[in-house]
Parts: sequence; C-alpha cells; structure tokens
Amino acid sequence: MGVSLPPKEANLFKLIVKSYETKQYKKGLKAADSILKKFPNHGETLSMKGLTLNCMDRKSEAYDLVRLGLKNDLKSHVCWHVYGLLYRSDRNYREAIKCYRNALRIDPDNLEILRDLSLLQAQMRDLEGFVETRQQLLTLKPSQRMNWIGFAVAQHFNSNASKAVDILEAYEGTLDDNHPPENERCEHGEMLLYKISLLEECNLIEKALEELHKKRSKIVDKLSYKEVEVSLLVKLGRLEEGEELYRLLVSMNPDNYRYYEGLHKCLGLHSENAQYSSSEVAQLEALYKSLVLQYSWSSAAKRIPLDFLTGEKFREAADNYMRPLLTKGVPSLFSDLSPLYDQPEKADILEELALGLEHSLKTTGGYPGRVDKEPPSTLMWTLLYLAQNYDRRGHYDTALAKIDEAIEHTPTVIELYSIKSRILKHGGDLEAASVLADEARCMDLSDRHANSYCVKRMLQADQVTLAEKTAALFTKDWDQSLQDMQCMWYELASGESFFRQGDLGRALKKFLAVEKHYADITEDQFDFHTYCLRKMTLRGYIEMLKFQDRLHSHTYFRKAAAGAIRCYIKLYDAPKKSSAEEDDDMSNLPASQKKKNRQKQRKAEARAKKEAEVRTEEPRVNVSKVGMRHVKPVDPDPHGEKLLQVEDPLLEAAKYLKLLQKHSPDSLETHLLSFEVYMRKHKILLALQALKHLFRLDAEKPDSHRCMIRFFHKVASISTPVSEAEKLIWSVLEAEQPTFSQLHGKSLIEANTLFLEKHKDSLMHRAAAAEMLHLLEPKRKPEAVKIIEESSNNPLPKSGSGIVKEWNLKDCIAVHKILGTIFGDHAVASRWKVRCNQYFPFSTYFEGGQSSVVTRNQIKDKTVNGGMNHLETDKNAVPLSTNGKLENVEALQNLVI
Repeated sequence: MGVSLPPKEANLFKLIVKSYETKQYKKGLKAADSILKKFPNHGETLSMKGLTLNCMDRKSEAYDLVRLGLKNDLKSHVCWHVYGLLYRSDRNYREAIKCYRNALRIDPDNLEILRDLSLLQAQMRDLEGFVETRQQLLTLKPSQRMNWIGFAVAQHFNSNASKAVDILEAYEGTLDDNHPPENERCEHGEMLLYKISLLEECNLIEKALEELHKKRSKIVDKLSYKEVEVSLLVKLGRLEEGEELYRLLVSMNPDNYRYYEGLHKCLGLHSENAQYSSSEVAQLEALYKSLVLQYSWSSAAKRIPLDFLTGEKFREAADNYMRPLLTKGVPSLFSDLSPLYDQPEKADILEELALGLEHSLKTTGGYPGRVDKEPPSTLMWTLLYLAQNYDRRGHYDTALAKIDEAIEHTPTVIELYSIKSRILKHGGDLEAASVLADEARCMDLSDRHANSYCVKRMLQADQVTLAEKTAALFTKDWDQSLQDMQCMWYELASGESFFRQGDLGRALKKFLAVEKHYADITEDQFDFHTYCLRKMTLRGYIEMLKFQDRLHSHTYFRKAAAGAIRCYIKLYDAPKKSSAEEDDDMSNLPASQKKKNRQKQRKAEARAKKEAEVRTEEPRVNVSKVGMRHVKPVDPDPHGEKLLQVEDPLLEAAKYLKLLQKHSPDSLETHLLSFEVYMRKHKILLALQALKHLFRLDAEKPDSHRCMIRFFHKVASISTPVSEAEKLIWSVLEAEQPTFSQLHGKSLIEANTLFLEKHKDSLMHRAAAAEMLHLLEPKRKPEAVKIIEESSNNPLPKSGSGIVKEWNLKDCIAVHKILGTIFGDHAVASRWKVRCNQYFPFSTYFEGGQSSVVTRNQIKDKTVNGGMNHLETDKNAVPLSTNGKLENVEALQNLVI
C-alpha cells in the first residue's frame, strides 16, 4: 500500500483521479501541486501528476515524475498501475503488462488493474493469460454481466468453444424468468445469437437449432434469426424447409446474391465452378423466370441467369438485361458484365449485341424490333459500352474510335473522358491518359472521385509534383491530411512512381507510411475490447479479432512491404556514394555535363533551403481548455534521406520479409523476394527453402526457372566444404537436388534447353531461357539473343472482330530491359524497340506511331481532347480546346470540399 495522506490531502488526491478521468487536466495538476507542497516525496501523487502531464503531451516530464514516484513508493499498486498506463499510452504493451502484474502482486484483487490487464492480454493475444484474468474477474464480481461474457469470449478465443457455451448457460441460470428488461433486449438477443454460433462451431447443429427456436421470442434481430436458422437447416440437410426460408429472405431483399446462392443449394443446383448439366440449366432457367415475374425490379434476378445460360438463350437474356440499363444510362454496365468476358463465346455475343444495338440506334433511332424511339443519350452509352468492350479485348484503336465518337456525340459527360484515359493507359500512353483524366476532373471541380482518378493517372505517368498539387485541391494540409485519412492507394502509387524514377528515399518513405497505417489499424482494435463486451456485439467482435489476425495478408500491405524490400535490395546493390566518390565521378565527366550537373545541384540546394526555412518557422501551437497542446506536425525528413542511411539494408528488408512469409505464404512474390534477399546474404539453405516454395506454387513460371538455375549455378561455384557447418549444408544440398524433377540426370544447360523446348511459344519463357543461357555460358550470348529475337507474336484465338496478338505491353517492356541491362546490348535492344512499336502503336515507351510522344513532335500547336489525336481518320475535325491544364492551380488553392 502507498503512504497514507491526511484527510484534506486525501480528498485532493481523489480530485486528481477524478480530474484525470474527466479530462480536466489543469485542475488535476493544480491539486497535485497543492499536495506536493506539503509532501514533495509522495509517490502516488508524483505518479498521478506524471500521468496527467502525459495527457498534455509532456511525455519526458511525465516519465521522470512517474519513475520518481515509483522510486519513492515501490510498494504502491497505484504507482505500478500508473506506470503501466504510461507504457500503454505509448503502445509498449509488454512493459505495461509487467507493470500491471507487479501491481497485482501488491493488490491481487484490484478490479480496475485486472480489467486493464485483460485488455492488454487480448491485444497481445496472450490467450492463456486472458482466460486466467477473466476468470479472476468473474470470481471477484460474479454479479456483473460483462464478467460472464468476457470469460466466455476468452475461452472461445482460446479455442475452447464448448467451455464458452457452458459459461453462457451458467450465466443464463442466474437470470430471472422475466429477463431481460425492455432496455436490454437487444444486448441479450445478441448474446443468445452468439451462444448459438458457438454451438454451431462445436458441430452441435441440432442443439443450436433447438436453442434458436426455444429463444425466438427473446431475439430482437429477426433478420439475423432467419439467416442463422436457414444456415442450420441447410447443414442438417432439411432442404425443403431451407428452400421455403430462403424464398422468404429473397422476398425481403431480392438483390442479395447470398440468398440466391443458398436457394441454389437447397434445390441441389449449386456448383462451385459454375459448370451445370443441361437439366440443371433448365431448372435454373425456370426458377429465375418465376423470380423475375415476382420481383421485376430486382437486378440480381436478371443478372444471375447470364452466368449459366449459353447460346441463343444467353443472347436473349443479355439483350433484355442490357437495353433498359443503356436507356437509363448506367455507366457501370460494362463493369457488371465484365466477368462474362472470361468466356470467349459470351464475349463475342455481348459484342455482337452491342454492335447490333448501335446500328439500329443510328439507323432507326430505336432498338431492333421496337417502334418507340430511344433518347439520344442511349446511343452515347452504347458507344461507351463498345469502347470498353474493345478495350477489354485489346483492340485499342477501335476502342478509341468508339469513345471519340461518343465524345463528339455528347462532349459534356465526364465518364467518357475517364474511360478514354483508361484506354490510353492500357495502350501504353500514360502521359496522354493523365491529360484526359485531368480534363475529366476539370469538368466538375467538386467531384472527389474524378480528382482521385486524375491523381492516380498522373502518378502512373510519374508526374508526382502535378499529382500533389491536384490532390491538394481537396485537402487543407494535403500531405498530413492524406496520412491522417490513411490514403494508401495514393501512397502506394506515389511510392511506385518514386521507385521507377530512382528516388529510393521518397519511395521508402511512402511504402513505410502504408506499413505504419497497418500498425495503426492493429492498435485501433484496443478500444473495442471493452466496447464490444459492454454493447454485446459479440459476433462482430469475434469477426474483428479474426480479421486483425489476418490483417497483414491484405493486398495493400503486401504491395507496400514488397516495395520496401525492393528499395532495400536496390540500395544494397548500389549503395549511396560518398561525397569524395561523387567528386571523382564529376571530374571524369565532359565540361558540358559538369555544367548541367552543377545547375541541377544548385536548384536542388535552393529547393531544400526553401523547404528547410518553411519547416523551421515557429510552429503554431494551440492550447486547449484542458491544457492539451496541439502542435502542427513537422516532417524532419521529407525526402526520406535518413531512411537511406542504414548500415545493413538487407537486415531492414528481412523485417518486412518475415511478415510476408507469415501472412502471404501463397504469394509467388513473397518467395521471389525471399530468394533475392537470401542469395545476397549468402544464406544458402534459406534460399533453397524459398526456391522449394516457388516450385510448390508454380514450377513452370519463368521466375521459378530463373531462380533454380541461378541457385544451382551458385552452388556449383562454392568451394569444397571445410568446416562441419559447411559439410552439413553441402549434405542437405545433395539430398535436396534430386527433389527437383527438372534436374534428374541433367546438367543445368540441358535443363534450360528442355525448359525452352517445352515453352517455345511463350515470350517470357523464351526470355528466361535466353537469360539463363547467357548466365551459364556468356560466350553464347548471340545464341541467347537469337532465342528472344526469333520469338513469334501469334494472334490470340477468339479475340472478337479484328486480330489481337498474344504479347502484352508489360512483358515486352520487361524483355527490352533484359536486353539493355543484363545482356548489355543496346543495338539489340533498339531493334526490339523498333519491332515492338509496331505491335503497340500507342506506347510512349516504345515510341509507337500513334503515341503522344510522336504526335507531340508532329503536331505541336493542335490539341484534341487533352492534347492528342490518336486517330488519323478524322483529319478535318475541329480541334476541341482542352480544359485539362493546371495553369490556374493558385486560383483554386482555397477550394476545399
């Protein structure tokens, strides 16, 4: 126990605690100072003063006072508790748990400390400790509902669902028959649904259904009741009852796809791979005909048949589905139907339908077979659909023709310019795509989506400064606001752009900002440990905890972690030069180049000086009524230069690599990065492990083949093992090599040749084989180059009207980079570039004939729809003036929406 105070000071101490709880920090400080005037060494008062200062952002003073208070009164549970709260506020949960345990040694039955400890144990997933603490809380205070529920949840989360059911049943045994009162009916109903979900998890399906029916009157959420009931009925095989209930649910919400899927299961018509027999298709067709008659307003009842119908029946259904949406002008129609394009036959039918509608609208003004005229906008939406159709199928020239026709028809529709931007992006003209997206943005300056779309296109075109100015139009303090909003798509796109430009510092800064967001999301669950138990949102709470456990498997985190690892690998391969080395490099340059470099350096220094002046200005400090100081945050490292000053880049990369290995083990990218890091660290066995994972996921991938050849080529160059550790490694390698079937009785050259023969029609496989041939036998470089140059770009089967080649732009760019860097043959790379600009006429990378690079050189003074005219057909058309420039950004700086 702490040192006792006289009555007057004891009342002041209670005032400190109350002021802390009510956030009246100034009042609490005043009371603490009054006590410390008479008792300057009173440990508990010192600790509470420190805790109050911590809430006023005076952390260093807070830690000093709390430690002094603890030093003066080591046997006070209050001092240890406060010390734990201090650590908890800084997210140092392990140290906080130690402090709480020390406090409980002094006062083992303190309910407040036990509650705080249980929250940290749930946060840190100390499940056994969580169960133990919750049991102790229930023992001390069995009259509180929250203690019963908390103990049950702890058992459930500790994989003991049956014990959790027993606890909830014991709790129900303590209640009166007329429980719950009117104001607790919702919470009690949620608890009952949670209990039923536990019974279902224990595979006691019959008992769960019986319990559900028994407690029907006490469950307020009738929709959840019906969904749980039908789920249990289906699991018990009582399909007729399940069908009846699913039909009832469909009548309540006829656009819920899950209800239709459940109805399929009850009728025995469900298929995981969407493959149906002719009799099943007939039954499904009859089912949906009746459903459409009942629920004529339901889009789901009309859309789902398109997934299983084929041939003429599909044509009829698709025609009936598309017409009203084109008349209404639904821009998302193509997005809705795009999954059907994975089936070439259906894609051909959809294209034919759209072309037929276009022809009829142009000739008669209405749909085929109808006398009524359609509104003029119907033709425009049909042209938009066709443009997206041709874009999806790779006919970029035709897609641009259709979208330009739609723009000429109705030049004021924003979606037309956005879709044209997307087509140009797919065609490889990123600069023109950004200009078109900016033109769409300028057509409605209050549209946040159009602004974000434009920013994304600018970042893809590596126009980072322009993107920042555009994003700033919707924020007051754009950089800090985007961080506070956890705008991860922007940070990822910005980081990738900086990486492409070789600015590793800024790229790392953006990627690590995304990683920090995920850390913040993990921390944000802390407040829900109390809230969900109090509000009884137990099923949602369990789902949230499960979601948090798989949080780092999310796509955005995987992209950010992979980007950071690539930055560290590049930093390791090309470390930053010292100033002396840079001076030596400068001395070897010609005079003209030296002059250019000096000018660049002066500009960079002036810009850095200006930014430093802005950062060092006196920050504005706001002090709230409760004493909180709000200081505008200042970024001490805006360009990420400090992030590049790491002693071991591979060690930093390994931190993020472990997270990827834990949470994304089925991603090829994870193991490719693992292989690259471990090969550089000379961790042979770990590199072998990564290689085996690659072959487990996809042994025929070009990257898997590259890694295998590189690995065993590296192993062959290792000298004879001397130490015991080296001998052990060597024995493992000898035992594992036969597990790779590609190397059975073959040399690496033979394995590479067989790989080439097996995949002779694939460009990327041929490039991988050529690259490995050059690695194994550098003298055969001409032969390796010939392997790539003799690749044929064959037309794709069933690509709709027109011919589409099988090579894609991304692969051809990758091959060009291989020829220029790994082979180091710029003449061959130039030949490849000339060849590819015929296949990709809109690509700025290959300087295609219809790209903005060539167009800008040919026609400097004419601009059509954002600065490019990609079509040579309409040479007499009057150019439209662009409104897609950011010349008047300064005038829009005050526009915040």
